[in-house]
Amino acid sequence: MAILNKDMTLCISLSERPSNNGTRFHNHLYEQLELNWIYKAFRPTDLRDAIAGVRGLGIRGCAVSMPHKESVIELVDHLTESAAAIASVNTIVNDDGVLTAYNTDFLAVAQLVQDLDTALPVAVRGSGGMAKATVAALKSVGFANVTVVARNAERGNALADQYGFAYSAEVPAGSGLLINVTPVGMAGGDGEGQLSFTHEQIVAASVVFDVVAMPAETPLIEAGRAAGKRVITGAEVQTIQALEQFVLYTGIRPSEDQVAAAQDFMRAEA
Repeated sequence: MAILNKDMTLCISLSERPSNNGTRFHNHLYEQLELNWIYKAFRPTDLRDAIAGVRGLGIRGCAVSMPHKESVIELVDHLTESAAAIASVNTIVNDDGVLTAYNTDFLAVAQLVQDLDTALPVAVRGSGGMAKATVAALKSVGFANVTVVARNAERGNALADQYGFAYSAEVPAGSGLLINVTPVGMAGGDGEGQLSFTHEQIVAASVVFDVVAMPAETPLIEAGRAAGKRVITGAEVQTIQALEQFVLYTGIRPSEDQVAAAQDFMRAEA
């Protein structure tokens, strides 16, 4: 890692529960590519002040995680088409004080489900910012039988209606693809160690997908593996979305080998 100096370009992340995953991934790529950049994770005490700092200090890029993906919208200057349609932001790029918002979560989820059978009935548990990106990605890939499962009926119905899907307070029987987009199972959270779907629902499914990336092997992913199901992990989501953030910030697309090395370095601490 380069020694800190006044000419370094800074990128950051803002999250309620910061981890070292993005920090390790980005900084490892900076080192491989010999860029005079550095990446740091923060837990903001005031989101408005944090975004003002991004603008005022010339911070080049800012990743945005739960629960700030929707709240940050009013604080940026421009929304790209996908971020505006989803109404959820996970990436901000600062061009000389002008903040443009993107959503690379959408790209990651779409890439990870594109080879699945689109006839599978899907249950998406959650209705927040990540759920918006996930549901939009499912729609773009061609899934038609999707149910948004959420405790908040107003938010759940609104998200489902936006894409012509169904809403339910409970997971429908026969769901072949289960996707958790809530914090349940996240290390350090209220739902740590818990499952967002029952063992019976997991056994009945074909694919289990958890967007939670910390820990790398969540209780849901462990249960899916134990049941012999295909699993898609939050670590996979994080790698793809972080790579697209890296490209937006730097204008450089690393090689597959460089990305793999950064991914291995990130997961070594997980």
